[in-house]
Amino acid sequence: MDSRIKRAKMVDQCMTILFYGIALFFFLLLVGFAGKVIVGGLLGAKPEMFGFSRSGSIGNQVFNTIYLVFISLLVSVPIGVLAGIYLAMYAKPGLVTRFLRTCIETLSSLPSIVVGLFGYLIFLVVLGLSKSLLAGALSISILSLPLITTTTEDAIKGLPEGYYQGSMGLGATKWQTIFHVLLPACLSRIMTGVILAAGRGFGEAAVLLYTTGSGSDLRWNNFSFTSPTSPINVLRPAETLSIQIWNLQTNGQDRALANLSSAVLMILVLAFSIGANVWSRHISKKQAGLEK
Repeated sequence: MDSRIKRAKMVDQCMTILFYGIALFFFLLLVGFAGKVIVGGLLGAKPEMFGFSRSGSIGNQVFNTIYLVFISLLVSVPIGVLAGIYLAMYAKPGLVTRFLRTCIETLSSLPSIVVGLFGYLIFLVVLGLSKSLLAGALSISILSLPLITTTTEDAIKGLPEGYYQGSMGLGATKWQTIFHVLLPACLSRIMTGVILAAGRGFGEAAVLLYTTGSGSDLRWNNFSFTSPTSPINVLRPAETLSIQIWNLQTNGQDRALANLSSAVLMILVLAFSIGANVWSRHISKKQAGLEK
């Protein structure tokens, strides 16, 4: 018996060391990759590259990237969360539900270039939109929806059954239970799906090649919703950071500007991920009564 206990403890220690080693490897890989991209991009930057001119800078592209991701999340998060709620709380086991889950899984595995072609055909050819922020954001939403839906469904199903039963036992309706008990309890897990969806939106290029265009001529004193040079116009062409990187690298143009765009894009993704995590934890602690 003693030998079995010793062997079990030794195996446990070995596996603990192994998993810590794997975690350390991925952490160092992330730090090394992000550090090389960020430091390499910033070292070769010039002050004028941070401006908002039509060419030779990244200011307009940074705004276009953030604006596009914001619009895509504005569309995909409500639909994805509601779809996840339906699958977790209302969908009955059967052929239709299995078919719906198969469609969601298939959609999540589609190559982005295929989604870009689909967005081009639907939003530009069928609906008559021009290449624009709106068309690009709607196309990115197609990529984000499966991830947010499955994350929401898994988060709700992963909660202890007592959350639902306790709320219903206190006289709450099903909708009140979902929106005031279940969703707040699994907010951090849902935010993980939103972060992953936003990260894909920040770095996506193949979809946007077909849907957003390459315009970056903005007038920051023009806030008309219909002007092609207005920053807030969602129907104007918009070159994002990922499209700018692709254009600069494939055409062999300003490599320093491409490196800076890559660094800023990496910083945006990291900043959004950290900020969203901090915000979701703050809300979770506030709902648990740990913070005011």
